[in-house]
Amino acid sequence: MEQLLLTGKLDFADFILRLLFNATTWYGALMQAFFIAGVWRMLQKSGLKGWWALFPGAREYQLSRCAGREPEGRVWSVLSAFTWLINLLGAAPLLLMTGGRMDDMSADIAYAVIKMMIALATAVYAIRVYSGLIEVYGARRRWMWLWIFLRAVPAMVWGFNRDYAPAWKVEDMKAELEKLATHGSASVMDEGLTVNLEERSATEFFQKKILLRDIHMNIPLGHMVLLLGGSGAGKTTFLNAVNGYEKAKAKVTLNGSDMYTQYKKMQYEVGFVPQSEMMRGKDTVYNTLLDTAKLRLPQDVPAAQRTQRVDEVMGIFGLTPVKNNLVEKLSGGQKKRLSISMEFLSNPSLFILDEPDSGLDGVMARELFEQLRKIADTGKIVIVITHTPDRVIDLFDDVIVLAKDSARTGRLAFYGSIDEARSFFGRERMEQIVKSVNRVEEGGDGLADDFVMRYAEVQHG
Repeated sequence: MEQLLLTGKLDFADFILRLLFNATTWYGALMQAFFIAGVWRMLQKSGLKGWWALFPGAREYQLSRCAGREPEGRVWSVLSAFTWLINLLGAAPLLLMTGGRMDDMSADIAYAVIKMMIALATAVYAIRVYSGLIEVYGARRRWMWLWIFLRAVPAMVWGFNRDYAPAWKVEDMKAELEKLATHGSASVMDEGLTVNLEERSATEFFQKKILLRDIHMNIPLGHMVLLLGGSGAGKTTFLNAVNGYEKAKAKVTLNGSDMYTQYKKMQYEVGFVPQSEMMRGKDTVYNTLLDTAKLRLPQDVPAAQRTQRVDEVMGIFGLTPVKNNLVEKLSGGQKKRLSISMEFLSNPSLFILDEPDSGLDGVMARELFEQLRKIADTGKIVIVITHTPDRVIDLFDDVIVLAKDSARTGRLAFYGSIDEARSFFGRERMEQIVKSVNRVEEGGDGLADDFVMRYAEVQHG
């Protein structure tokens, strides 16, 4: 009798557990179906194909496009697809990879740890995309909690409720920007730098990604130019395209010579000073410059002429008093001047510097930029990237402002004099101009598209 009662209790408990398990399974399946349906409609509202919602990984990527968070969406989509795959296969791949050396319990523990780590990483990128969706739909921040813990609800509400609509469709802003693209070109100058860059692209995430487009300008000799732009705006990519290091779909000429077709000749006409200093600490200043001269000057230059050029450059940059000092013993400012001197040996017509004032105090930075101003005044073109431009802005002639548009493409938001830039952006300080074109999630004002289109209209006008 007792055994029958015990058996009955066990059968009833088993029935309850099975019922709860089935209910949970059905509830999860129902919520997933609601989520897919909601995403389907959200994608359609953003001008995309709704059926992408059916595919794990693809739907997350397409949602990120709707949110204007494509880079984050690429990672999120890969993690989501991987999560779906490991849920399907379970711990079996671990057992196969270890050749049976791992027992079932160890494999289950390792499987659980891997799932947890992927889940945490997935959550981080999902939240970034959800944040973008909230901005695009103009919703309140508290929707984030539903997106995190009950994502089917906001997906259904935003997908099927007509009161919720995205501020823009994925292709709308891109089409608008393309319509205002500067299809003309800058006239090639016999003297100075002419840039006609149509496009600089790369393959990312199995598709063509346009990094830069529609940048046209003329920079006269004797001008010192500031290059501004937020993180990812394409400043370094632009400079690499200009100096021929990374070719773009472009025509770049310096004093009438083509930077791409005459690259071997033009490499002596361009000096590029990177942010990082590449010098041997155990060499003296003089030997460092002499070795560099052997590389930077043409091979047919006599040794006496190379030595004369080294002495001349040391004098220009105030390095003669420390010519016999070891590089590692130099101050920060002296190292910067030495780094610049190495590139200046070939007497380039175009001088490009990436944050030459990095790590220098205000006084030392000022002295360095005054030296660059003197170089420009000799008839050279000097282009500089610096994150603290306002302390030396009076030394510059012009400013180039690059900005990421809504398609995450680097565009020309402005090129002109410093006073014209202040008037165009309605900002007095250069840091404020950068803030105006930076995205909101980067601490900016999110006005890149407005200024890119406005400047395109000015160029067309």
